[in-house]
Amino acid sequence: MFVSQDTHPMSAASAEVGHERVRPQAQTVEVDSLRLLQGQRELRIRHGNEYYRLRHTRNDKLILTK
Repeated sequence: MFVSQDTHPMSAASAEVGHERVRPQAQTVEVDSLRLLQGQRELRIRHGNEYYRLRHTRNDKLILTK
């Protein structure tokens, strides 16, 4: 039996599971590393009460450490 998407009981925008409403996952944001680092080789990122270091290595790799 063929069911068109227009008549399907669950819309593409959201669905209900039990009594909870499930939202579709947001698109992932893409940021260029050059923009993030702004010409520096390293930057500190604060996440809550923790700090991380993002380093751009000589081998053109990114390393994130706590």
